[in-house]
Amino acid sequence: MNVLVINAGSSSLKYQLFQMQDESVLAKGRVERIGMETAIITHEPTGKPDVHEVSEILEHTTAIRRVIEMLVHPVHGVLTSTAQIDAVGHRVVHGGESFKQSVIVDEAVKKEIKRLFDLAPLHNPAHMLGISAVEINMPGVPQVVVFDTAFHQSMPATAYLYPVPMALYRKHKVRRYGFHGTSHKYVSERAADFLGRPLEHLKLVTCHIGNGASCAAILGGLSVDTSMGMTPLEGLMMGTRSGDLDPAIVPYAMGKEDLTLSEVSSMLNKHSGLQAISGISSDMREIVEALEAGDKNATLAFDMYEYRLRKYIGAYAAAMNGIDAIVFTAGVGENSELLRKTVCQQLSFLGVEFDEEANQKGRGLERRISKAGSKVEVLVIPTNEELVIARDTYELVQEKVD
Repeated sequence: MNVLVINAGSSSLKYQLFQMQDESVLAKGRVERIGMETAIITHEPTGKPDVHEVSEILEHTTAIRRVIEMLVHPVHGVLTSTAQIDAVGHRVVHGGESFKQSVIVDEAVKKEIKRLFDLAPLHNPAHMLGISAVEINMPGVPQVVVFDTAFHQSMPATAYLYPVPMALYRKHKVRRYGFHGTSHKYVSERAADFLGRPLEHLKLVTCHIGNGASCAAILGGLSVDTSMGMTPLEGLMMGTRSGDLDPAIVPYAMGKEDLTLSEVSSMLNKHSGLQAISGISSDMREIVEALEAGDKNATLAFDMYEYRLRKYIGAYAAAMNGIDAIVFTAGVGENSELLRKTVCQQLSFLGVEFDEEANQKGRGLERRISKAGSKVEVLVIPTNEELVIARDTYELVQEKVD
């Protein structure tokens, strides 16, 4: 079975085509600047030269059509016809309390995703555009939606409820949902395989550290707490997001700076984090370069970022009454040697014995960066959210066929 995985954003679209017999990637790519006359298509077929094109793509239906054309192109393609695409899997950011697992798309599912637009106004509408575009371009092909929030639906009420009037939860579902669920699920399972231990016997803290960042406490394979909340703004300090702060800052800043709700939301989501403190960049690579050159603001930004991450790891060790392993993943987690080193060297009280040499080796590879005999293992595991989506899609479609 061939499964096409689509991650649709408001002005971009990423895709991967998997052959599920061996889970190999036949092709991957992205469409950027959707809605413009100068949209950019990047197509990377396995075993063939990459393709880069600039053309007018004004909406997602056209973007999906161009992806399909690339996949079946006589020169650049990897399929002979669209009939060889057996199913399509979509990433959907917010499933609320409605979806505790991945589901096959039908009218009821689409209606519920639309109802949840208020909880993810920047993401869920874009995902729906991708679903609709596939329906137009590939009518009859089964589609599956995989939710970022679903993995965290195992959290107990003590973790997911906020200490605010219960009417806000009962009427408006104000609660912690958590995100990056497919990534936390994937790396926790890989960690168990790597360690050769049953997942149900492990206490893990998984750290998905990219431009958006979150930690999860995973006890026996189940998420019991996670740093992102009702939205992806809560939790760790991120590239441009503030993470945790005193909620009274919002009305205070609005009054002092005469800000609207939209403006203060933009400030916290797009103009905070590393970008705000460093005054340089939201990119950790540029922060580290400036830090090494002696920039005080970059140093402060890095130190704040690392400190908040380390606090969450310690908190989750307490939440689970112990910890067996820490897992770093995503762009910063997989690639920033300095961040991993700084975090781990200050977790010796947990029993972490850090291996400096291992930390500097094998970028992009699964590896252990703790010393042999360390009470707490530390792993670097590259995430693969697209593969999780492809697997769920394959399983659900197979079940339906059987």
